[in-house]
Amino acid sequence: MKNLEYIMLVIVTVIMMSCNNEDKTLVVEVYETSASGNKLTKLTEFQNLEVKTAIKLKPEETLQTITGFGGAFTESSAYLLNKLSKENRDTILKAYFAKDGARYSLTRTHMNSCDFSVSNYSYAPVEGDKDLEHFTIQEDKDDLIPMIKDAMAVSEDGFKIFASPWTAAPWMKDNNSWVGGKLLPEYYDTWALFFSKYLDAYKAEGIDIWGFTVENEPMGNGNNWESMHYTPDEMTNFVQHHLGPKLEADGKGDKIILGFDQNRAHLKDWVDSMYKNEATSKYFDGTAIHWYDSTFEIYPNELQNAHNKAPNKLLIQTEACVDSEIPKWKEDAWYWSKEATDWGWDWAPEDQKHLHPKYAPVNRYARDIIGCLNNWVDGWVDWNMVLDRQGGPNWFKNWCVAPIIVDPDKDEVYFTPIYYTMAHFSKFIRPGAKVIGVDNTDDDLMVTAAINPDGTTVVVAFNETETPKTINLSLNEKQVEFSIDDKAIQTIVIQ
Repeated sequence: MKNLEYIMLVIVTVIMMSCNNEDKTLVVEVYETSASGNKLTKLTEFQNLEVKTAIKLKPEETLQTITGFGGAFTESSAYLLNKLSKENRDTILKAYFAKDGARYSLTRTHMNSCDFSVSNYSYAPVEGDKDLEHFTIQEDKDDLIPMIKDAMAVSEDGFKIFASPWTAAPWMKDNNSWVGGKLLPEYYDTWALFFSKYLDAYKAEGIDIWGFTVENEPMGNGNNWESMHYTPDEMTNFVQHHLGPKLEADGKGDKIILGFDQNRAHLKDWVDSMYKNEATSKYFDGTAIHWYDSTFEIYPNELQNAHNKAPNKLLIQTEACVDSEIPKWKEDAWYWSKEATDWGWDWAPEDQKHLHPKYAPVNRYARDIIGCLNNWVDGWVDWNMVLDRQGGPNWFKNWCVAPIIVDPDKDEVYFTPIYYTMAHFSKFIRPGAKVIGVDNTDDDLMVTAAINPDGTTVVVAFNETETPKTINLSLNEKQVEFSIDDKAIQTIVIQ
């Protein structure tokens, strides 16, 4: 009997020791994109390197709730998709929206034309039509709407879509032009009606619009392409007294309204106006921002201030791209090299040109998304999903880069490293995820983390340096070690 008790004690001890050992090891999946050639590659073998970094996750420190990640439906992208073979068109849409693709969950589109349109057009083509009796989205039915509907068919999870106007029709503006100028006060109610009619028209096509930004780049774009100017107080007035009440009166008060929609350096002036008091704040659901003030500065103080000003409102990055560049065709190394120069170098005054040095496109994306997530931003949306080898089509010849570049004449598709960089976030950090705190011992390794609604914890790390590193990752007394390559981005999934 004593021998049996002894044997049972040994068995229980072994089991407990085994359980303790298992409890101390995190089970992870690691995916990497790197300058050396990995493209969202699942890694199973790692090096033990001299340079070691410790990352400790703090799930008890919960921050913002994720709205989503994605890109924009533009007429240019949709037009190009229609010039490709069905096979390549389907490949691209699946790459962005399918379960085994990037799983984009938050998207944008434009109301009326923008620079990434084939031509200038408005849904209100008849001058003086204050009641918008001739409102029509016919221009969107050949390219833009089919692209959105096909993406909806591919996406198992679904995605949110918000719309942004670049300008009202020229006849509503004080300069009667597509470019620049302001909305005439006599057309404020007409312009608010325009948003409501847009919702109805897209709903009739089977597309439910989640919300709006009030105006793309209300401070202007140097009078180059479609634009319409507001001061902070003018936009607040339009939303408070016209757009918000109109949507509410039409039973559309649940639609999201995001204010501002331009660069972060000027964010304070806009949130001070939008969130001045309860009355001004009422119809604003959040703030939209862009990244074009700098190729490297994230503006954490401005982001923190915007959050503190309205902690229960959304803060969404609504547009970003590699601009003023002709895309490099099937040349992955360029996207990892500091060779890109953005349009800010041209317009920035001398004392701000230092904010626009040459940069590596992958670095800019990875740094900015992680930096935004670590400073209360809850959504991050790229610009065009698809462009051609010229960086268009764009009626103003404002060439830019997209994550996927196509040659419609040869029916060829190139997935740039930017596509995989976006997927490191969009595929794994899902809507409803909670960003959590992180302790990181390495200033040269950028890290962010979130807990998904399904309970998985996701860590994204970016090693911009030319030194591979071993990472010791710990969570709730458990830990695991793995390595990250030099010039690499990794997503680590903890079940």
